[in-house]
Amino acid sequence: MNGTPSTAAVTPVPRRPPTSNPAEQAWTLMQQFVSAHSRHEDLTRALGFSLGAGRGKILFQLRHGALTSTQLAEAHGYDAPYTTLIVDKLEAHGLVERRPHPDDRRRKLVALTPAGHSAIADADTILLNPPQALNRLAAQDLQQLRAILNLLVHADEDETAARRAAHPDGAADSQPGHGA
Repeated sequence: MNGTPSTAAVTPVPRRPPTSNPAEQAWTLMQQFVSAHSRHEDLTRALGFSLGAGRGKILFQLRHGALTSTQLAEAHGYDAPYTTLIVDKLEAHGLVERRPHPDDRRRKLVALTPAGHSAIADADTILLNPPQALNRLAAQDLQQLRAILNLLVHADEDETAARRAAHPDGAADSQPGHGA
């Protein structure tokens, strides 16, 4: 948890011949950095089980309050059976519970348990601790990196908003790479 790369197996980043495309070079370097500083093993040790992507997304979303399975599925582009499977696994680990919906007896709310809140706090401690390589950068370099990453994050948000505005019927959400 000290921000150093784990000695466990690191997810390999595909290697391909060098490219002269600066965007591909930057993307490859970002993948290599993130892969080298993966916190998956630390997280697995702290939680006592592997928190897969689907379980992690749903667990972290529930930090904001209880939701129905339908709301969880829609928020992540999952189908109902997959969402049920994820919730079942989180429930088996004692991290969530199903509660009666206050307005509709036919539906259930999925809510964090105290153990779920604790797991999120542990995960935050692990995942939000920057690698030492970032801590060693000069303040000016960190500001520049943060500004560039902020542009990238908002570029994706702007692109998604534009796509949804162009396809209000939801057709844009069914494009390859935008689902489960």
